[in-house]
Amino acid sequence: MLIPSIDLLGGRIVQLVQGEKLRLAFDDFEYWIEKFSRFPLVQLIDLDAAMRQGDNSALVAQIARRLPCQVGGGIHSVELARRVLDSGARRVIIGSALFTDQGAVNTEFAARLAGSIGADRVVAGIDTKSGNIAVKGWKAQVALTPDDAIPQLENYAGAFLYTHVDGEGLMQGFPVETAARLRKLTQRQLIVAGGIRSQKEVDALEALGADAVVGMAVYTELLTV
Repeated sequence: MLIPSIDLLGGRIVQLVQGEKLRLAFDDFEYWIEKFSRFPLVQLIDLDAAMRQGDNSALVAQIARRLPCQVGGGIHSVELARRVLDSGARRVIIGSALFTDQGAVNTEFAARLAGSIGADRVVAGIDTKSGNIAVKGWKAQVALTPDDAIPQLENYAGAFLYTHVDGEGLMQGFPVETAARLRKLTQRQLIVAGGIRSQKEVDALEALGADAVVGMAVYTELLTV
């Protein structure tokens, strides 16, 4: 399954390269909402909230009421997760809050979150740079790999979202062998992102049992939806 991505920064839809360099920006929300309306799932990320520089909560709510969204970006508490779900999100993506500064999986928080909103509404965000998990808007890393973290979170999430930050926005392809390895780590839905550039690649990932988040290739029309 192809999952289109909407990333919000400063009140606009944007596409960044490796989470840092602005490549594209759009103000025509109606165009993209209409374009993505036929998809069963859309990924909606508040980058300002993820980077701890404000938020786009009003926009998130507007879009989540009109599209079937899994929403992420700076969701660090049970209360905030509930608020995002109440605003219309189908699921919440939780990343940084699942990991401690000491480099451990925060299973206590994961258990509390799953117990409060239901594990099926939790997408565990596993973002990696150079093999280690990246947190706080990809500005920091913890000494954990996806292979360490995913088994510990298996009981507390309905899905895992793995983002290959090293390839994000570059449209150079996703490392399919990584998806194959991750697929063996979990029985939950596996979603991957980072550099995906073609329908052929989406199909190859689907054959492995992984769904694909696509951003830059859709917005540049390299991949037609």
